[in-house]
Amino acid sequence: MAPGDSADAVVIGGGFFGCSLALMLAPGRRVLLLEREPRLLARASAQNQARVHGGYHYPRSILTGLRSRVNCPRFLDDFAGCIDRSFKHYYAVARRQSEVTARQFELFCHRIEAKLLPAPPAVRAWFSEGLIEQVYEVEEFAFDADKLREALRERLFAARVEVRLGVEVAAVSPGLLVKLASGETVQAPRVFNCTYARLNQLLDRSGLERIALRHELTELCLVQAPLPLRTAAVTVMCGPFFSLMPFPSLGLHSLSHVRYTPHCAWVEREGSPDAPALGERPSRFVHMQKDAQRYLPSLNQLRYERSLFEVKTVLPQSEKNDSRPILFKPSKRLPGLVSVMGGKIDNVYDLPRELAKLEAA
Repeated sequence: MAPGDSADAVVIGGGFFGCSLALMLAPGRRVLLLEREPRLLARASAQNQARVHGGYHYPRSILTGLRSRVNCPRFLDDFAGCIDRSFKHYYAVARRQSEVTARQFELFCHRIEAKLLPAPPAVRAWFSEGLIEQVYEVEEFAFDADKLREALRERLFAARVEVRLGVEVAAVSPGLLVKLASGETVQAPRVFNCTYARLNQLLDRSGLERIALRHELTELCLVQAPLPLRTAAVTVMCGPFFSLMPFPSLGLHSLSHVRYTPHCAWVEREGSPDAPALGERPSRFVHMQKDAQRYLPSLNQLRYERSLFEVKTVLPQSEKNDSRPILFKPSKRLPGLVSVMGGKIDNVYDLPRELAKLEAA
């Protein structure tokens, strides 16, 4: 990048949302994509359940469920070569502590037109009858993060988006001058902050107002599943329960638990203290396994491999109603800078509408 360089748009953050936004901006523009890691989709975009949401996960937020029903087929078509369809997915409703009953879950799926079938008797027999009210077979798949990364890399290259890896952005200053830690600068009429959990860190360094965000340091356990669960996914809901999902990029399963996956949580807003010290912590796999096997006894045969620790970020209101809206927030003090975050991967299809509103403003 030459001194005093310029572009039509700069996207900061090479996760799934940053890459997708750069592709949307690319036609007829010079777009620069900056990523601090040595590769794209290196953090939260890859270190998660890899679930392509079909809406089933959100019975407490019908709007989120409906948006998933609209967006999921598009994602499956657009990234067909990155989708793992080789397993059956089963949702089980717990008898106690669940936020919904089986009947309420059925009505929710009917309202959002999500396909739902009673699980076969052989599958129902996997579960503890005294703890599980009903089990359903659903249509919900997983993505392979490695294949998704390669697909986006190829598309960015074809669209002539200039991608720079291993680049730390120091700040965005008045005049929309993007300052890199190396001392280089680039100027653009539009700058998009797509740094997910680090949104406020960039805003702080730029002397700008914070966005209210809730963070969790989460642990995703990678395991070898016992037969016949190696060709299945299980989600027990809706409350303090767990999910066992294929993790296609490694040929393993992921185990997450609503109670034990979050190791700590904090809220960022204007005047709030800095984040607690992060980093890997002792695994809670044993706690996850012992609780999960009460509902699915064969999980006592899980073989633990390792854990992925990552920061998960949502809007504070999402913790109350389980919604996952997109964040698309222009800065009031620095016009032209927009902070962008998606609550889940298929929310990317909400971006064109937000971009159109931005252009019309």
